[in-house]
Amino acid sequence: MKQQFVRGLRAGVPVVLGYIPVGIAYALMARQAGFSAAETCAMSFFVYAGASQMMAAGMYAQGAGVLAIVLATFILNLRHFIMSTCVANRMGPGETRKKLLAAFGVTDETFAVFTTGPRENATVPCFLGLALSSWASWNVGTLAGALISDILPPIVTASLAVSLYAMFIAILIPGLSGNWRLGALVVLTAVCNTVLTRVMPSSWALIVSTLVCAFAGVFFVELEPESGEEAEHA
Repeated sequence: MKQQFVRGLRAGVPVVLGYIPVGIAYALMARQAGFSAAETCAMSFFVYAGASQMMAAGMYAQGAGVLAIVLATFILNLRHFIMSTCVANRMGPGETRKKLLAAFGVTDETFAVFTTGPRENATVPCFLGLALSSWASWNVGTLAGALISDILPPIVTASLAVSLYAMFIAILIPGLSGNWRLGALVVLTAVCNTVLTRVMPSSWALIVSTLVCAFAGVFFVELEPESGEEAEHA
């Protein structure tokens, strides 16, 4: 178990290198939105939701209500139901309590590293090591960003808002490759959101456009079938 845990820590190195700078960017956005340093760090410590944290900070800065923020982040994180199921399935039977603990550490990046790694590393201890290193690095980045936010010029902190869009693009691009229907759905969602912002608050426009276009995508988006060993477990 110790050896597997250490393997997980090592597998998390690429995630660590990406999480620290993005964690700093989130902290700067949150501080600019009006969060205190303690609130900024507490969100990363307890919520640990990456893009959702950045979106929540952006919506808060725009004056969105609590209900709108909660709904938007819930919708954005619905994918975690599927990712957590895939991770638990890859771990094999047993150790339910440890799997529940591991579910807290499922993110887009840890999911990708774990599900594409060697089969011999598909264990609970390995994933816990991967998740711990990733979670810790995100919090280190957040703490660093919260501490330096007061000494950076406002123009620098404001410019880092682009990191939110960069994160979403990084999540989208791999899935869009070779799937023009999914790409069309993304464009349709963007257009729908733009139109709705003319007639309703931007926070609710985001929620409505996401739900409507996700429902529409069920009927015309075709996902590539799974192959190999993962398909056998599906």
